[in-house]
Amino acid sequence: MEVGKVLDAKIDHVKSEKVIAAVKIGSDIRYYLGRFMRKQGYVEVPPVIISPLTDPLNHPVFDPVIDYYGEKYSLTKSMIFHKQIMVQSFGSIFTFSPNIRMEEAERSSTGRHLSEFTQLDVEKRGATRDEIMSMVEEMITGLFKYIKEEDSQLLSKLGRQIRVPDKPFERIKYLDAERQYGKDFESVLSKKKTEPFWIIDIPLHQREFYDRESDTEPEILVDMDLVYPEGFGEAISGGEREFKLTKIMERISKKGQTEEQFRWFVEFARRGLDPSAGFGIGIERLTRFICGFERIEDTHPFPKVPGEFSL
Repeated sequence: MEVGKVLDAKIDHVKSEKVIAAVKIGSDIRYYLGRFMRKQGYVEVPPVIISPLTDPLNHPVFDPVIDYYGEKYSLTKSMIFHKQIMVQSFGSIFTFSPNIRMEEAERSSTGRHLSEFTQLDVEKRGATRDEIMSMVEEMITGLFKYIKEEDSQLLSKLGRQIRVPDKPFERIKYLDAERQYGKDFESVLSKKKTEPFWIIDIPLHQREFYDRESDTEPEILVDMDLVYPEGFGEAISGGEREFKLTKIMERISKKGQTEEQFRWFVEFARRGLDPSAGFGIGIERLTRFICGFERIEDTHPFPKVPGEFSL
């Protein structure tokens, strides 16, 4: 690695007009989202960066582990478990959560994966999926209106026009989409659609154990993904959560995992969890869509692209 060439490339990136515009727009996105959540009565909680408890995810990543005074800590991949625990105290919470997912290098080709990114993570005690989806639609439409007005000059410089989507967003059942368009239905539909849309009722085997199984449709989860149009792909993952200890243990076993892997969360569940629902939305992906960028790294001064060196 030639240090001089690497630094020159990094300096050019940080100084590029695209990156400068994206960072300014990203700042306004975070401002609006924080304000929106507070107006909805949500409490902003501090993020968790390292923990013995983190999202196992449903795809392989490298897992950096820190051995600290005899305890193993992972860098947080998401705050899914911490959210479920914190709503017991605060009711409705949000946080801007830095997430570390050391993705395999192949993921860099998608243009939408980073190994370090920020999520707006949201959870509400007693909420249903429908309530969360309605709130998200209010949030997205309000955000687009705000950014169109606040950042009109920056968007014009980028040659990007965004339209405020109509509510309610279209809802498509996972299995219906798969039957019609095949395994790659998300990509096909994302390219086909002109407004954000929901994928709902995702099969149980496609997700981790914390999303709640339907009471009326076995093997189907009460969850959802929001997908951007124009080929930009997934925006949001969320849903209702499993909260009964027996169900959590059953789901862990179905995934071929062990109670020991999630012992801290299992102990909290043993003491009692309330029903909740929530979601996470990646800020960099949201910024990428609003800016109309081909690649997500243009949204960040120091992007961590899978498989590539970064400062």
